[in-house]
Amino acid sequence: MDRIFSLCLSSCYLLFSQPSDAYINDSLSPYEEIYPEIGYKTVESAASDFERHFHQELKLPLRVPPISFTHHFGRFNNLDGDMNDFFEVTFVNDQLPEHYYKITVRPNHFELPSKKEYIVKTFRLKNGTTSTYMEISGFNVLAYERGDWQYMLWIDKRVSNKVTPEVLVDIANSIDYTTQEDKRD
Repeated sequence: MDRIFSLCLSSCYLLFSQPSDAYINDSLSPYEEIYPEIGYKTVESAASDFERHFHQELKLPLRVPPISFTHHFGRFNNLDGDMNDFFEVTFVNDQLPEHYYKITVRPNHFELPSKKEYIVKTFRLKNGTTSTYMEISGFNVLAYERGDWQYMLWIDKRVSNKVTPEVLVDIANSIDYTTQEDKRD
């Protein structure tokens, strides 16, 4: 389990760092070029790939952190076997690098374990499940389970004064939002 957790942390580091070929003629390539080159596409398309792969519907939180983003991308990481496969949505701001937010989703039976030394606090979500708030390598992370999925909400620590643990809990709770129309069905 520790090996899997270490591999996942290493993967997160690689995913959060900018690709080395991002610099062309000493200027930064636009995110519209960089992210597709490393496998990102529209959130809808990536979510569809993930749902087809696991034969299940994916619901995402409706809220996002109260900071500005200029871009959002999705990616389904279909690695060897199902154990390391996961979906991610990344929100970035090309002017403010600290405005970085990411959601990762993987099947519960392949969840990333929460190491005790990273756990800061636990919260109860509206649906009664417990979420774990952690500090991991420059990020604040809220992890929780819903249905057959483990969700992890990652936010850059540099915006922790604006995106508190309670804000992340509100975002997690927004996944259960239903409209009046949904209730009639």
